[in-house]
Amino acid sequence: MKDKQFKINSVEALTEVSDYLISLRDEADVIAFYGSMGAGKTTLIKNLCHRMGVTDEVNSPTFAIVNEYVTEEGESVYHFDFYRIKKLEEAYDIGYENYFDSGNLCLIEWPEMIEPLLPEKYIRVEIQHGETDDERVIKCELIND
Repeated sequence: MKDKQFKINSVEALTEVSDYLISLRDEADVIAFYGSMGAGKTTLIKNLCHRMGVTDEVNSPTFAIVNEYVTEEGESVYHFDFYRIKKLEEAYDIGYENYFDSGNLCLIEWPEMIEPLLPEKYIRVEIQHGETDDERVIKCELIND
C-alpha cells in the first residue's frame, strides 16, 4: 500500500515527507495538495522542490496559475495554483493536459477546483492542522482510479 501519514512539528521535518513523495515518482507524475488556506501546501512544495534540486525561487503561482522550475539535472517541474479558477475552461485555456501528460512532475495547489481533470493515477496529499499551531498531519495516498 502506498498510503502513509506523517506528523510534522517543524519545517525541517518536511524533508521526510518530501523524500517519501520523491520515492513515488515512478508511480505518478501529478501530486495534488489539499489543505485549508495557511495549512502549508506551498511550504511543502518549496521543500520538495529543494530536495529535487530546484535552484529557482519557488513561490505559489496564484496569479500566473503555473510556474515552471528547473532542477540541477535540467528536469522541468510544474507548480500550479488553481485557487482563482472559476470554471474548468480556464484550465483548458492554459493547456493543462500538455503539462499533466509531459512526464514531468506536476505539483497542484487547490486541486479541488479542477478535480475532474486530474489523471487516473496521481498522489493525493492532505495537509491538516494538528493539535498545536506548529503541528501538521500530512496524509499521502496513491490514487489509481
